Amino acid sequence: LRMLQVKLIVTGDDFGYCPRRNQGIVDCFLAGAISNVSLLVNGSAAADAAKLARRYNIPIGLHANLSEGSPVCEVLKTNSSLLNQDGFFHGKMGFRTALSKGLLNMSEVKQELKAQVELFHELTGHLPPHMDGHQHIHVLPEVRHVFAEVLEEYGITYTRVPVEPGLHNCDWIPPSLMDFYLGVEEDSFNTVDVFTRHGIRWPDIYIGLSTMGKNMSVSNIWSAIDTAIVEFLSKAPSPAHPTPQSRTVTIELMVHPGYPSVPPVGGCGEGPDDFSQSWERLHELQTLIKPELQSHYKTRNVQLCSFKDL
Repeated sequence: LRMLQVKLIVTGDDFGYCPRRNQGIVDCFLAGAISNVSLLVNGSAAADAAKLARRYNIPIGLHANLSEGSPVCEVLKTNSSLLNQDGFFHGKMGFRTALSKGLLNMSEVKQELKAQVELFHELTGHLPPHMDGHQHIHVLPEVRHVFAEVLEEYGITYTRVPVEPGLHNCDWIPPSLMDFYLGVEEDSFNTVDVFTRHGIRWPDIYIGLSTMGKNMSVSNIWSAIDTAIVEFLSKAPSPAHPTPQSRTVTIELMVHPGYPSVPPVGGCGEGPDDFSQSWERLHELQTLIKPELQSHYKTRNVQLCSFKDL
């Protein structure tokens, strides 16, 4: 394994959610603990986040959001299948329920995704080098096709496919959450062909479900990375991936560091959610900046990078 070059993208999700999230993410970046961020353009502190990314030269992509808060597309703010009775997005599970009942208009999904890419461009001055989905909405049935079309239209090369090796063996994840993760995994498997057809790429390995919030620790990040690499190398070489030993393995580690949100500040129009107000964000931040994690990267020939370095 030591001969292997590992390129690790550590992505801080939900940049733009609130000033305290922004501050935590910037602190992590400056400490060398994350190498990439994903911006919520409908977040209450999105414009500020874009300025911080420019000031500190933080590689930034788009965290497409169809589940939390308000749309950015003017036309969809008042009357749209994407909104509940209160005039906000349906929520993490509500979005999935509405989709399974056939209540979501896919042309509106496309309209909102494009509006978010346009707003990202306006805020940052460039198109996103990568684009993924808040609460993994981008791999859901029907949505995945629209999402892929939008990426292809804008020439956005990279996305995230949240299939985490070793997830099934993580006995610390509560059953209800594991059910959600296994749903995300199944949706991801069914998305691979769609994304491939549209010429979209993603790193070899994804990690981040088993290491979220209170479950994050230096050892648990390392075992997740080791498990994933071993599994990746054991797969038979295909023509697309000749002898894995001789090549670079790319990994994306999804993280959510920040200082806890203090309501009413934050969120995407409705105020901050529970996870954002919890100590778990701070726990992630404190774990990621630990010197032993950084030194581990060096001894293992792991190089932190962003999507534009791939």
